[in-house]
Amino acid sequence: MLEPGWIVNPLMYHLQLTLETPAANLALDEALLEAAETGQWKGEVLRIWEPATYFVVLGRSSDAEAEVRVKACLADNVPVLRRPSGGAAVLAGPGCLMFALVLDLNDRPELRAVDTAHGFVLGRVAAALAPLAPGAVRAGTSDLALAPASGAPRKFAGNSLRLKRTHLLYHGTILYDFAVERIGRWLGPPAKEPEYRQRRSHDKFLANFPARRAALAAALVREWDADETLADWPHERVAELTAKKYATIDW
Repeated sequence: MLEPGWIVNPLMYHLQLTLETPAANLALDEALLEAAETGQWKGEVLRIWEPATYFVVLGRSSDAEAEVRVKACLADNVPVLRRPSGGAAVLAGPGCLMFALVLDLNDRPELRAVDTAHGFVLGRVAAALAPLAPGAVRAGTSDLALAPASGAPRKFAGNSLRLKRTHLLYHGTILYDFAVERIGRWLGPPAKEPEYRQRRSHDKFLANFPARRAALAAALVREWDADETLADWPHERVAELTAKKYATIDW
């Protein structure tokens, strides 16, 4: 339940856009956050996209050698990139719906507290998914999982955030048709794992949410009242970030 005084739905745009390369897609999330910080538009943004190929994404402080099977990634031509938010390394690819929210901290000051931000966004995403399939619950710090009738929950969504002065970037994944058996080829065990993982391997710990991509995207747009299409996005800044920052993991 939301606390009194929360502004539930400021004006929110939606942008359903997948760019050509993994690096450009990561750069777009950051460019949207920067554009909001500098006042290029008034309102918030929900972006939805899906990778066409597999790639590994390190957290802002992740150690590639500790979290990634680098030799296997090189052998299989799987790029290893870095995102501006925290958390552990993840594998992205087809069947993994990606979303990013740029939220206004002037309208939502409570979200400056990280755990509150996780609880707020994950609660909204779980509410969006509830009509599609039962059993989605928050697990660990920033996960959503399917809670079976018996046994431990299985994660289907991981999320991370980046706080700036006036805005918050909250982005994550929803597995719906993802080849979870491939993850162990390119990712090692996480350096830190939530208690509910119970030392399970990637393929035993992760699961796909039972819904189609179109239904998931529509549910997110509906939950966030993201009725307005973002007519323009920061093309030039994306190109600059892609070339100067996301081309390497050394930052």
